Amino acid sequence: MLKFGKLAVPFLAPIVGICQLFVMGCGHSPATETTWREYLGGPDRNHYSTLSQIDTSNVANLQVAWVYHTRDSGQVQCNPIIVDDVLYGVTASNFVFALDAATGRELWTDTSSARFSGNVNRGVTYWESGNDKRILFSYGEWLTALDARTGTVIETFGEAGRVSLKAGLGPTAKDKFVGSTTPGTLYEDLIVMPIRVGEGDGAAPGHIQAFNVKTGKLVWVFHTIPQPGEPGYETWHDGAAHEIIGGANSWAGMAIDRKRGILYAPTGSPAFDFYGGRRHGQNLYANCLLALDVRTGKLIWHYQFVHHDIWDRDLPAPPNLVTLNRQGKKIDAVAQVTKSGHVFVFDRVSGTPLFPIEEQAFPASDVPGEAAWPTQPIPTLPKPFARQQLTEKDISELAENRTELLTAYHAASKGVFQPLAVGKQTILFPGADGGAEWGGAAVDDKGIMYVNANEMAWLFSLSPQGTDNESAGLTAGNMLFNKHCASCHGVDLKGHPTSGYPALVEVRKSFRRPELERIVTNGKGMMPGFGHLNTADKQAIIDFLLGTEKTEAQETATVANTLQTKSPYRFDGYHKFLDNRGYPAIAPPWGTLTAIDLNTGEQLWQQPLGEFKELTAQGHSPTGTENYGGPVVTAGGLLFIAATKDGMFRAFNKTNGKLLWEDSLPAAGFATPSTYTVNGKQYIVIAAGGTKLGTPKGDAYVAYTLPDYQTLKK
Repeated sequence: MLKFGKLAVPFLAPIVGICQLFVMGCGHSPATETTWREYLGGPDRNHYSTLSQIDTSNVANLQVAWVYHTRDSGQVQCNPIIVDDVLYGVTASNFVFALDAATGRELWTDTSSARFSGNVNRGVTYWESGNDKRILFSYGEWLTALDARTGTVIETFGEAGRVSLKAGLGPTAKDKFVGSTTPGTLYEDLIVMPIRVGEGDGAAPGHIQAFNVKTGKLVWVFHTIPQPGEPGYETWHDGAAHEIIGGANSWAGMAIDRKRGILYAPTGSPAFDFYGGRRHGQNLYANCLLALDVRTGKLIWHYQFVHHDIWDRDLPAPPNLVTLNRQGKKIDAVAQVTKSGHVFVFDRVSGTPLFPIEEQAFPASDVPGEAAWPTQPIPTLPKPFARQQLTEKDISELAENRTELLTAYHAASKGVFQPLAVGKQTILFPGADGGAEWGGAAVDDKGIMYVNANEMAWLFSLSPQGTDNESAGLTAGNMLFNKHCASCHGVDLKGHPTSGYPALVEVRKSFRRPELERIVTNGKGMMPGFGHLNTADKQAIIDFLLGTEKTEAQETATVANTLQTKSPYRFDGYHKFLDNRGYPAIAPPWGTLTAIDLNTGEQLWQQPLGEFKELTAQGHSPTGTENYGGPVVTAGGLLFIAATKDGMFRAFNKTNGKLLWEDSLPAAGFATPSTYTVNGKQYIVIAAGGTKLGTPKGDAYVAYTLPDYQTLKK
């Protein structure tokens, strides 16, 4: 019996059954018409739904259907999945839950282990075979399998229900930070896992691993840092890179062409992110899109977007699998957005670019020991969706201290792919978080891409590692803090709150030792854990933060060993280029939403995304804000997105970018929404955890729908 609103309509069931058979016969699963079974909507990662009950004519009437409070406040980046009318998501501390998708009623909450802190998690993976229905999710270095019906651990998976994400990384990953913030990608009985690793000296390698969904057994490993005898090994001129260099990890998520059995995995930069003196060469397979045989992990083709990355230009989001019309011919393609604000489009099978890409010359590095690659690839089309150059005219007229900002602008090095300098600021633009960020792009069934972007400049620099004289008088805990923590929280502990890095000056007032121990070991939010540090060194850092350090005579000798580093330079930290009121130093827009026709490479429209209400009230046009989390596009002609610092959830007309509806969330929604139907009624749901960018914390998942009388009309 089907239900539309409050009416039961039993006579429609046979008709629906016939329609479902017809749809399956055409090669499309009926599940994709009504549910959101996978991360970002499906294996193509296109954030697209064929649902159209909510459309441009009625979206203004959306109302809250239900609100679920996780009772666990903090940053939530989860894109929930919906399977068989059940919604699965995660809380701020990575507890998994299941809800009735129509009402928000809690069905179960995972209590498989205590989780006091940890990295954010963008969702879970659902797998089934007959009566075996599983949820797979990661916490810390562990991939865990739960029974999707009850939330209980499946003990036969790995050891007591979990496997280590270090299983295939080799001995250099021992005692180093490894985690995952993005759901795995399924192919038959395989799950391929994205991982996060450290970004400094001594990071774990970021090899790609596939596990058996039933047993947890490691099936294959692709070495993103090639070992002797493997293709790409020659691109690391220092020979032993596979033993001493980490990173080159695929953290952002992957797409899969299940018909062809091809996995598309984007990778990030090698570690140390900002100095490559120990890894001369092109550095394959860092900063690449990899097309792998998903059954074996064998490389089919690759493309590298940044050669010898010294700017932390990770590929920030999963690629999009699309079918395009090129000169009257249908071509299956894969499109990849970048932090630099570009879109690269390739033939999905051969890797041939569909638009010309030029290798352009860029400046050399003047840092001793560094050898920046002389060229970088730039696509001729589509044109960038974020500004590429800053001029004096781009310094914000809204800034009260514009003269001071102009002085800083003129004093800094600047330009696309301008290498970092020692003792001098370099303006990185687009900034460290894009351009495109982890929310990624949506693509509709016509091949139109919709991508939100940040327009933020950052100030980066390098300094020589501290000399013995500079370290004189510092306690061991202070030295350890400077080495491991100061790039984010500052040597003065004042942090960079507007950049997302909190001050720790008064941490002793907010945290007790046991909680600090858990955070330092496991990480929290986007902060990686430092479990690789020995107990004495972790305690020294905590003692320094709490003001309870021992005298020099009592310090342990192990600290000196930890302070040793191979790199002669240190990164001076993540500093956004801001005015004296905390607004971006550059002229608006500060966040954008852009529509791009991937068939032609032409940009269709661009709009500011988000606003500072106080500036709007002063008569300024909406400026856009930094934004994290992606859009969803529907056959109803709509684009839904939250993502902005202002805490709004919005719907745009996807054809022209016109704002049609908005609502204030209980906390900012730094996540990608999901849409689905239950009993013939369409819902759109968004996680609202706030916290990022200094916004208030929240713990809500909010679902919207149309009034019953309107769903009956559809």
